[in-house]
Amino acid sequence: MASPDTYPVDLSAAMITVPVHLADWLVVAPVALCIAAGAILMMLRKTTWMQAGASVVGLSLLVVVCGALLAHVLINGTVTMTMGRWLPPFGISFTVDILGASLTFVASIIALAAGIFGADDVDNSGRRYGFYPFLFLMMAGVIGAFLTGDIFNLYVWFEVLLISSFGLLILGSEPRQIDGATKYAFLNLVATTLFLIATGYLYGVFGTLNMADIMRKAPEMSETAPLLTLTAIYFMAFGMKAAAFPVNFWLPASYHTPRIVVSALFAGLLTKVGVYALLRVLIMLFPAERDMLGLVIAIVAALTMVFGALGALAQTDYRRLLGYLVISGIGVMLAGIALASMAGLSGTIFYAVHSMIVMTALYLVCGLTARIAGGFSLAEPADIYRSHLPLAALALMLLFAVSGLPPFSGFWPKAVLVKASLDVGEWWMAAAILLTGFLTTIAAGRVWILVYWRARQEADDGDASLVRLKPMVDYLPVALLTGLAVLLGVYPEPFLEMSQTAASQLIHPAAYIDSVFPAGGAE
Repeated sequence: MASPDTYPVDLSAAMITVPVHLADWLVVAPVALCIAAGAILMMLRKTTWMQAGASVVGLSLLVVVCGALLAHVLINGTVTMTMGRWLPPFGISFTVDILGASLTFVASIIALAAGIFGADDVDNSGRRYGFYPFLFLMMAGVIGAFLTGDIFNLYVWFEVLLISSFGLLILGSEPRQIDGATKYAFLNLVATTLFLIATGYLYGVFGTLNMADIMRKAPEMSETAPLLTLTAIYFMAFGMKAAAFPVNFWLPASYHTPRIVVSALFAGLLTKVGVYALLRVLIMLFPAERDMLGLVIAIVAALTMVFGALGALAQTDYRRLLGYLVISGIGVMLAGIALASMAGLSGTIFYAVHSMIVMTALYLVCGLTARIAGGFSLAEPADIYRSHLPLAALALMLLFAVSGLPPFSGFWPKAVLVKASLDVGEWWMAAAILLTGFLTTIAAGRVWILVYWRARQEADDGDASLVRLKPMVDYLPVALLTGLAVLLGVYPEPFLEMSQTAASQLIHPAAYIDSVFPAGGAE
């Protein structure tokens, strides 16, 4: 049978037909690099002597790639790359604005610091059973979540980072690790289930999961679709992942159980992905529904920050205390989301970067301190001020930073958030932020006095000085992160400007939509 005549088909309406600019490959390069490096390290898992060095090289390259991506976005604006050549909303898009690019860059620096520190903190058994491959896989999930422009893809990257975090959490298979992993897994799986339910509901309502497409359609459907219900479910799911009150008890019950470098990674990255998701969904996708939930979010923010600080005051274990400080910081970030003003959101973004850097560094300092003191108890004096002055100095600067004291990184975002609260008449939110800072300062001062300043008994003199810390492995990552905290404190203008621009892009997402659907795109 003769075949019918063939006619030329115009694919330009459905598929990308022009070559992708070389610079745009930076959008997917960080995720591809993490997955490739993790796979290579998995194949080399038996050659444990190579793991740390190869990982540091890979993580250094990741910092360079993420820095290049941030520069690309700052110069050229929001960038989109759609997979499989299918035009959005059919193809899965990675869309990178200043918020996603800046958090990605900071996350890569944290991963590099953890990779260096892990060379001494993780033994051969930990390397053999996958510390570094899990680290790269977790970074693929974290960075993928920061860069994706698709809600379901965001769910997928959450799953990737959760699976790898489970592996890191139980590395060593000690009973306390299994106990902590059980609590961590249960609450996160509940949150993931809520996330998946909401995403299925979202697709049923909009017929799309592309964020830019949802933004275009949401205003027309606000009267007919149950968008407030969707927003509430997302707030609950991401609030659990971010460890917001009252579903935050999983964090202090689990973050103190793994190796200290793993705790540092979790404190610096995982809860911030939850805050990032709240920014995307509540501010960009459903701003009108967020306004309806504004009072609820504000109350949750205030309770999270205050109870987190009070929990830190009640602790006698250094590592548990830091877990509560992570929770308190989440409350401060939620305050900006509750305000939803330009200043409030810029303060949240700045504080997120500050918290990523400072909390990671504090956990690393805590690990070095425990190595010297022989444990994490605040009841045992370590006399570190006299035996290890550089470590004590780094700890003091980081404790000042987490308390929000000048001239360190925590001061400026808190000042911005207090002013933003007063500007809209929310004096009680400003009071909660200031009270939290006061309580955190007391908790931090207590740590300094009990652990670093208080002298040992005469019989124990000299014990601490026997512990030698390695400059390139132990001190270098902590000094790198502390230096960033000082830099953001004494020279905050560039990042204040970046955070304000990122907040403006969240509130006015026209550039984001235009990047995905140039010149209006196909409806």
